[in-house]
Amino acid sequence: MNHLLELMARLRAPDGGCPWDLEQTFATIAPYTIEEAYEVDDAIRRESWPDLRDELGDLLLQVVFHAQVASESGLFAFRDVVECLCEKLVRRHPHVFGGASAADADEVLREWEVHKRAERVARGGDPHGDVPLALPALLRAAKLAKRATRAGVGNGSDDPLAAHVDAELASAGPERLGDFLFAVAARANARGVEPESALRDACARFQTDAARAGLARAGSSKKPGRRSE
Repeated sequence: MNHLLELMARLRAPDGGCPWDLEQTFATIAPYTIEEAYEVDDAIRRESWPDLRDELGDLLLQVVFHAQVASESGLFAFRDVVECLCEKLVRRHPHVFGGASAADADEVLREWEVHKRAERVARGGDPHGDVPLALPALLRAAKLAKRATRAGVGNGSDDPLAAHVDAELASAGPERLGDFLFAVAARANARGVEPESALRDACARFQTDAARAGLARAGSSKKPGRRSE
């Protein structure tokens, strides 16, 4: 790890470093960080473990790169990133590192969400958090819909279009649903509509309507989803 940090510092050294690396900022590195995460996912789906090893290294490089840029600006260092992560893991797992107990994975997820809400409040933010704008549109739509369901806010199920989709997929499995989504994307392209942008716009409209209905301050007792949210 120390060798990797030394290499990164050398690449960013004003005297003799790499010209390309020296030009990079948080903003310019971010797309590569997202791309590397997808490549990790791809290697796992293909069950290519040598590729996974390499892709995890590339993803780690992104973390080190961001930390080096931050260190140069006096914001934080790589050690701060690691210490913050260690503290968070201990804080969010009192059933492992403290005196608490958890009967099953569902209880762990509920407690995880409680800790995340407390952390958001401590930072002065919304206890329910935000769904990142940078997520792919389909993933963002799914998270917004899941959050709406947990909060008891309408998720569009009473819309005629939603009723039509339900009817089409009433007895369909995951494969048929995938075909349906692919067909929607293909028809959008055929009509000159960029499907990703169209879905992003739909997410924005849904979020505005949901906020008006009280989603931003919905009850915190709703069952949480996966802890990565």
